[in-house]
Amino acid sequence: MAGGWRQRRAGALLRAGLAALLCALHVQAACQDVTITQELLKEGFHRDLLLKVELGVVGKDTGGCTVAARTHLPPGIYVDPYELASLQQQNLTKAVLLPDVIDVEAPEYLATDVLVLLYMEADPGCSSCFRAALPVHGRYHQPAEDSEKALVVLKNPEVLVCCCDSGLSAECWKPAEVEAPCSGKTSGSCQWYSIPHKPVYEESILEVPVGLRQHSSLVCVVTLLVTVLCSSLIVAAVCKYGHFSLMSP
Repeated sequence: MAGGWRQRRAGALLRAGLAALLCALHVQAACQDVTITQELLKEGFHRDLLLKVELGVVGKDTGGCTVAARTHLPPGIYVDPYELASLQQQNLTKAVLLPDVIDVEAPEYLATDVLVLLYMEADPGCSSCFRAALPVHGRYHQPAEDSEKALVVLKNPEVLVCCCDSGLSAECWKPAEVEAPCSGKTSGSCQWYSIPHKPVYEESILEVPVGLRQHSSLVCVVTLLVTVLCSSLIVAAVCKYGHFSLMSP
C-alpha cells in the first residue's frame, strides 16, 4: 500500500514537473521568437526608415492586437511633422511624435532627441510579420577636423503590442508606459506591453556629409563674393529695366 502510494505520488510529481517544463519552454519560445529588422533606404540626407517585425510563435495569438515600434531618434535625425501629417491623411503611415513640435531647420548640435511611436501594418506575404516605413531626414552638422562624414547611430526600436480588444497577455510581456491609443480609430489610451526581441542588426548608421574646418575661410570668401555679385546684377537689372516715376508733392 505504502509503496503504491509513493509510486503514484512520484508519478504525479513527474507529470507536474513535465507540464511546468513544457509551459516554461513554450513561454521561452514565445519570448525569444520575435525578431526585428531595421534598415535605412536611399542615400543622402533624405532617407526612409524601414522596420520589419516577425512575431513567430507570438504572432499566432495576436488577432485583434496592434503592433507598434517605439524608437528614439538622435539629434542627427528628425521627422518632418508636416510631411508625416500629409502621409497620414493619405493613410500611408500612422505615427505619434513626442514632442509633436519639431524644429526642422535646427542643426544637429541644437536639436534634441525625438520619440516616435510607429504603428505597423500586417505583411501580406507573412502571417506573423508586420512592417512600417517612415521618412527621416539628416540634420546639418558642425564642420569636422579631418573627416567629411558624420556618423549618426540609430538604435533598434522597442516592439510594443496592445491587445485592448482580445485581452491577450503573455508572461514574458512587460507593461509599457505609452500614452497613445491602440489604433487610429480609437481615441482613448490602453495598456501597451513590451515584447523581448532579437535584433537582426544591433544598430543602423547614417552617414551625413559635413564640411572641413580648414575650408571655412575659403567658403566665407566665396560666399561673400557670390552675394556681392548677385546683388550687383540685381541692382543693375532694376536700374536698366525698371520704371521709375517721380510723384509730385
